[in-house]
This record gives sequence, structure tokens and C-alpha cells, in this order.
Amino acid sequence: MSTDVSALVPQRIGVHPLTGHIGAEIDGVDLRQPLAPAVVAEIRAALQSWKVVFFRDQPLSHAEHVAFASAFGAPTIGHPVYGFVEGHPQVYAVARDRLADRHTGDLLVRPWTGWHSDVTAAVNPPAASILRGVVIPPYGGDTLWTNLAEAYNGLSETLRGFVDTLRGVHQFSPPEGQQATDGFVQKNAARPLVSEHPLVRVIPETGERVLFVSPSFLKRITGLTPRESQQLLELLFEHVTRPEYTVRFRWHPGSVAFWDNRTTAHLAPRDIFSLDFDRQLYRITLRGDVPVGVDGRPSLAIKGDPIDAYPA
Repeated sequence: MSTDVSALVPQRIGVHPLTGHIGAEIDGVDLRQPLAPAVVAEIRAALQSWKVVFFRDQPLSHAEHVAFASAFGAPTIGHPVYGFVEGHPQVYAVARDRLADRHTGDLLVRPWTGWHSDVTAAVNPPAASILRGVVIPPYGGDTLWTNLAEAYNGLSETLRGFVDTLRGVHQFSPPEGQQATDGFVQKNAARPLVSEHPLVRVIPETGERVLFVSPSFLKRITGLTPRESQQLLELLFEHVTRPEYTVRFRWHPGSVAFWDNRTTAHLAPRDIFSLDFDRQLYRITLRGDVPVGVDGRPSLAIKGDPIDAYPA
């Protein structure tokens, strides 16, 4: 009988799953230091299995954050419309009140309101996002993620067969009067980002099928009447946010969350707006590829440019 040599190689990190379907904490690694290729491979494998992984007690600087992210892909501009931290073009500031001037009036809140995958209105949404906590309130401010691959598997076989054939339009329109940070950002700030993606995305490395629906950006299903589209989208949005597919993360200063943006959606907290505490996190996104559906058709850019690595 042959021996599995890989089973004899000691693991360099600890991976501790948090729920049955999504999320794991990783220990045994200092993200401030350059990572050995074997450690990068183990973190990548944990991410592939658990969709989002978390690290504690990692007080990264902006430069260390960029270096860690770069071990897993090519960082993009901080945000294709809202810009970046001065002096660190790959870093986007996620401040408590960053949305305060982007929305006016009362928000229509439904069970899936706020859930999204990052920048899916672009033809090549980020492959992954890495968010680190710096200023964290003593309570409140948790973030949730959901596993879109498990959500796809949870549909009936009949409905899976139907959504396999569908495509949807994702759109993001900058608020009127939004000022771009520089010329690189200006090319997308001047107009909305609009793309048509398959509702079911196939992940190239694994062949895994993912219910690629982003409630904040997916506006309509191609080829259906408005009422049909609305009803099906609401069913799918409700489905992907079912509690059994989710994990809830309690932040501390120095916490880092690293998620596969292709296979997850997440929800930023709203309870922080009823608290008198500051909250400051920083995010880096990694350049993604163009999604491909079950039929092999890639996504289509309708308006706006692809998100390239920085510098372009």
C-alpha cells in the first residue's frame, strides 16, 4: 500500500473552521513578514475550502497590507470610483461614515439590503478582497459573509437547471457630483459601470458552480419581463442570505478578513450608525478575471472599463 507523502508534511498554519459551510480562522503566521511559498499555498487552499478566512492580531501598516495582498494576486486601484488612501493607491479606506454623502432620503430595507460582492458592476470583478481592522468599536460592527457555492447547491435541481441558462445586468452609478481622485479613477467616475454576467459562474480552478448574484448591484435578469425578473431575483437574494450559508465575524484591532469575492457576498454592519463609536478599516482588492457561465459564455461589458492592476 502506498503512503500519502503529503500527509506526512507538517502544516505551517492552523486552520480552524467556524461554521459548517463558510469561514475559518487561521493562526501560526505573521502577515507582516514575507510569506514562504508553502504558506501562501496553504492559505490559498484554506480560502478555496472556506471562502473567507480570518486572522487575528495582525497590526499591518498600509505597505505591509499591500505586500501581503500581492502574494496572492495583483492589487487594483483602491476603488474604481471612490479612490484610495493618499500615498497608497492600492488601499481603500472603509470609514464608518463613508456612505453618508452618497445616499439621501429613507432607504428601502429588505432582508437582503446591503449584501453584495465587491464591484460586480465591472466586467471583471475583483477576485478577492482583504480587509483589515484598525479602529474597532467595543461592541457592534460585525460583518457577515455568505457562501454562494453552497447556496447554488441548495437550490432544487429544477431551479439550478433554469438559472444555469440565465444572465443578469449589474450596475453601479456614481452619485451626481462625485469627484474622482485622479485621472486613473476619472475614466470610470464619469459614467456608470454596467456589465452582464451569468447568474451561475464557473470557477476555473475547481469547476465549482456559484450563484453569482450580488443584491446591491444585480438589477435585472436578461430576457425576462420586469415582473418575472423581480420575483426571481427576490427569491434568489432571499435564498443566498439564509443563515445556514453565512458566518458572522467579530472584529478586533488587527483583525484581517480575506475573502474570495467570486464565491461570496458580504454585508457591512448598520448597527454602528446608532452607536457613538468610530470604525475604520482598510481594504485591498485583487484583480479578477471575466466570469464565465455554464454555457462557456463570458461576461459582457456594457459601460465602463475593466478594473486593471495598479499601476495600469
